[in-house]
Amino acid sequence: IGPRTMEHLESQLGAAEVTLDQATLDRIDGIVPPGTNLNPADAGWAAPEIADSRLRRR
Repeated sequence: IGPRTMEHLESQLGAAEVTLDQATLDRIDGIVPPGTNLNPADAGWAAPEIADSRLRRR
């Protein structure tokens, strides 16, 4: 699911340059720990970026 119009796309392109600081990432991890399945349909599968802690926050 993505932008439906060029205007939508252009308004969102700046988000690609956003970098969250360490405190924000720690807070997010405190709310939803890495590897937590929020959708039961996703149970049993974890992306390598989450499963291997060395790949997080590169």
